[in-house]
Amino acid sequence: MDRANIERRAFTEVRAAGRRLEGYAAVFNTEARVGGFIETIAPGAFRALGGDILALLDHDTGKVLGRTKSGTLRLAEDARGLSFSLDIPDTQAGRDVLTLAERGDLGGMSFGFQVPKGGDTWRGTHRTLRSVDLAEISVVQAWPAYEGTEIALRSRDATDRARRRRALILAGWRGFDGPL
Repeated sequence: MDRANIERRAFTEVRAAGRRLEGYAAVFNTEARVGGFIETIAPGAFRALGGDILALLDHDTGKVLGRTKSGTLRLAEDARGLSFSLDIPDTQAGRDVLTLAERGDLGGMSFGFQVPKGGDTWRGTHRTLRSVDLAEISVVQAWPAYEGTEIALRSRDATDRARRRRALILAGWRGFDGPL
């Protein structure tokens, strides 16, 4: 995969409590304005989830939060979109993410991808992603491009019920989280 040509899109669905983030890194059939066009993700676009996919902070490869190869990042496509479960590390970036999640200050989730030949269709200025090669998902501290994603921090501590119930759901497109 050519890392220089990775496209990035972001969403705002994140639930948080404890040391695990859960939610959706992408949702299907939700429009996003990306530059001069509108984009949606079709169901089934993430069927090929092979390889080592990273979880990053703000698409920064210097701030790895987890990866599928080690089992600290788990991804699945369901009827709604690309769901994830991420065990947060005890690193500075991990502690920052946990603090922001607990305060409700995270912007959402994002993902970096490439489109294989024939993986998208265009109708005028509307692009539909039908197949993507996923490189990474990212916790976004600022504004995502798509609405509808979520992050949750899950606690394994039974005494932490209030924090487990606390959900961060930010709605609305706020800007393009494009290539850095």
